[in-house]
Amino acid sequence: MTQKIVITGGAGFIGSHLADACCRLPGQPEVVVLDNLRSGRRANLERNQHHSNFRWVEGSICDAPLVEQVCAGADWIFHLAAMISVPESLLNPRECVELNVNGTLNVLEAARKHGAKKVVLSSSAAIYGDDPELPKHEKLRPAPQTPYGITKLDGEYYLEMYRREYALPTVSLRYFNVFGPHQDPTSQYAAAVPIFIKKALAGETIGIFGDGQQTRDFVYVADVAAANLWVAQHSDLSGVFNVATGSTVTILELAQTIRTLLGSTSTIQHLDPRPGDIRASWSDPGKLFSTGFRPSHDLASGLKLTLEAARKE
Repeated sequence: MTQKIVITGGAGFIGSHLADACCRLPGQPEVVVLDNLRSGRRANLERNQHHSNFRWVEGSICDAPLVEQVCAGADWIFHLAAMISVPESLLNPRECVELNVNGTLNVLEAARKHGAKKVVLSSSAAIYGDDPELPKHEKLRPAPQTPYGITKLDGEYYLEMYRREYALPTVSLRYFNVFGPHQDPTSQYAAAVPIFIKKALAGETIGIFGDGQQTRDFVYVADVAAANLWVAQHSDLSGVFNVATGSTVTILELAQTIRTLLGSTSTIQHLDPRPGDIRASWSDPGKLFSTGFRPSHDLASGLKLTLEAARKE
């Protein structure tokens, strides 16, 4: 019997890489993406059009009947659809709740009704907020500072409740700073790596919010996709796991490294600090590593692959 995999938000940056990985699984599973292209890109979907069992359903996770229809018969449900921007969540907190909380409940209800074997939530290191303890580990008390972080924590609580009350197998993955090919540099809320690469390739000034001493734990997107598949394939795994490398770099060092690797003439300009920006983000991924999972890339090798893809694009 063909396995069915549902990926909400599968036209997005991380979701599309996860769809790529699912389409490469043995047995030609049915891979269904639910995405309304709010922040996803049609080009990301086109990478898998050749896969005979790949299908895109255009729609929102806020449409409960559609979510139920898409999730019927699913073995694994990877839930990535969300408002993904911290600054946008501060501007539109009600919409953030609608997407990130109510949308997640729609997915969980559909999964419960149809007996999914595993639901995996894409959560976030934003849950830790600016707690001074480093590195961040899963036993830290959550201290989210923005609607984005708060709603991701809500999602984790709901997944645990559905696991406990309804025996629905669930896992929440707290991503740190994900980067890799096909990350959109043009969005108003784009992440640092694609913006820095785009500016460096064009020889334009690279803007950094604040003094650039903010630290981040960058994890390559293919490793994030692999972590999703890992926890889905291991039926005994549940709860919350950090997804990161356990190493850290400052934003200023990142910009300088990208500029050097590309031989760019770009200069660096310091901008006003950004609201909701966390000062220090560094993960202890030991809990996930203890299950046998290891990322295949560090920052240097991931950046090399990302830069090669950026040059081609």
